[in-house]
Amino acid sequence: MSKLTNISGKDAVKAFQKLGWKPLGQVGSHLVMVKPGVRVNLSIPQHRELSIGTLRALIRHAGLTVEEFLSLF
Repeated sequence: MSKLTNISGKDAVKAFQKLGWKPLGQVGSHLVMVKPGVRVNLSIPQHRELSIGTLRALIRHAGLTVEEFLSLF
């Protein structure tokens, strides 16, 4: 299993955009992303560092594994 490290919210948005997720809008400090055909919305905090638990939850909600997500970098 690959090691998940802290990344910024901006980097997480860029990675999810590579998979077809589109920004819908921003609510406070969170960017909401949607993907056609997927019923889940991702709410990504725009912080300098995302905690590993938050990042892991976003990856799980997007239907990815950690290895698939890390391959985007």
